[in-house]
Amino acid sequence: MDIWSDIACPWCFIGKRRFEKGVEEFEFSDNVDVYWHAYQLDPSLPEHYDGDEVQYLSQVKGMDPEQVKGMLEHVTEQAAGEGLNYRFDQLRPANSFTALRVLEQAKTESKGNEMKETLLSAHFERGLDTGDRQVLAKLAAEVGLDETATAQTLSSQKYAEEVNADIEQARQLGISGVPFFVIDGKYGISGAQPAEAFTNALTQVHAETVS
Repeated sequence: MDIWSDIACPWCFIGKRRFEKGVEEFEFSDNVDVYWHAYQLDPSLPEHYDGDEVQYLSQVKGMDPEQVKGMLEHVTEQAAGEGLNYRFDQLRPANSFTALRVLEQAKTESKGNEMKETLLSAHFERGLDTGDRQVLAKLAAEVGLDETATAQTLSSQKYAEEVNADIEQARQLGISGVPFFVIDGKYGISGAQPAEAFTNALTQVHAETVS
């Protein structure tokens, strides 16, 4: 299973939970291997943005601030339904590229799933600055990576090529929004679909594979 996702995407965390529930209901769940691919919803976002999420979305999307607040309330409710505690009042908008490089490093040490979860939670639930290199190094240590080594990685451009390659692959596949799930290299599921959608798709692909 290949999943394109951004750690600064609220629906990506919701989609992750729904996907996980879908896998749990799949008869052959032990056979599902997940590979996280990088994607950026807004590459133009500065490493550190001075405003809050409402100001950022109002500025970028040209939406009325009250409309943005209503949208964020809806997303918060959807997240709560999956056991997630979104805190948009504390969220600190930041360019996700550096965090995605940490994810690439974690993948080389078989910690991709743990790092993905930690980065999403840090951004949406814990109010941490996921554009800050010191914060990211400490988050890496939480999942068992070496904090000093991670800090050294982030002081360079290591893993930038891998992140860009994922983003380019998404472009070539026609992926224009995330989360986006690809099963067995050929079946795509777009968006944070209900858990049963993933269970059904996995069951169908398995049946086709063994028949």
